[in-house]
Amino acid sequence: MRSTGESTRESAREDTREGTREETRESRRTSAQELGQLLRGGPFHLALRAALTARGLPLHRVQHHLAARGIKLGVTSLSYWQQGARRPRRPESLKAVGALEEILELPEGTLLRLLAAPEGAGAGAARPPTRSYRALISVGAAVEGLLAGMELPADGGLHTVGHHERVRIGAAGELLGRESQHVVRAHRDGVDRYLAVHHGDPGCDPARVRVRADENCRTGRVRWHPEAGVLVAELLFDARLRAGDTYVFGYGFEDGTGGRAAEYVRGFSYSGGQYVLQVRFDEAALPVRCRRFSRSGPGAPRSGLADLTPSGRHRAVHLVEPGVRRGLLGIAWDWA
Repeated sequence: MRSTGESTRESAREDTREGTREETRESRRTSAQELGQLLRGGPFHLALRAALTARGLPLHRVQHHLAARGIKLGVTSLSYWQQGARRPRRPESLKAVGALEEILELPEGTLLRLLAAPEGAGAGAARPPTRSYRALISVGAAVEGLLAGMELPADGGLHTVGHHERVRIGAAGELLGRESQHVVRAHRDGVDRYLAVHHGDPGCDPARVRVRADENCRTGRVRWHPEAGVLVAELLFDARLRAGDTYVFGYGFEDGTGGRAAEYVRGFSYSGGQYVLQVRFDEAALPVRCRRFSRSGPGAPRSGLADLTPSGRHRAVHLVEPGVRRGLLGIAWDWA
């Protein structure tokens, strides 16, 4: 026969177990409701994350199930998809998403439908209004094609707080290289890379352009378009950022493969942030005139023209823009 104290303790344990079961049931009901809302309204990455949580499958098990269906997909890609760092675009990736619906026991077409919605629809993170690469540079279509092939969105989840760029012009008037010190802020969670685009002058061979990861980053994938003379480099951060985080990193491009340069232009897809551009010339090739300018697009006329005088022995000119606007900003020069 149990004593009164033992009976009380046993009753308390039963109450605790019942409370835990009730909390678990409530948690499952909440998760199911949240999943239902996300499957209806998105965004894709949060819906996928909620479905994985509801099913209780770790990513390596999901990868195993996909492999059993003849689909090869890395755990890293799955992780990026559920974080919103990347978005499935290619046919084989969309096939994998269809298989995920089956593996995660979701109604057919629910995840694929979310991918058909405009990117960012349903997301709560604020981001600046942007312009496409096509609206900024003449080779914008080539850049967007390279990004699509890498399954990377044009919007990398970052906007610039400050950017100090140095450009070096060689003895033959060619673009020798450029280096950047960049400060960015994330406007969504999970951002861990920056996409740097290099567009050389006519005659540039992007296959011979060298990418430098100088500070707080390392070089990831590099892709180029030979005909357009453009290169896209993935710079991987040493940390994964949350919305609102800032990050400082440095990188550069060593070129020297193009013809004689007559300007250097930087395109801005959104407003805000400080930009400093310095162009330094070789003493064997000094321009007779330098001017800063802005343009609304690649085919638009120059505006905001202002003369710049090279500084003495440093043979350099610069511009400082405290708050950039969407469009193009640059320095042009005339040769004798």
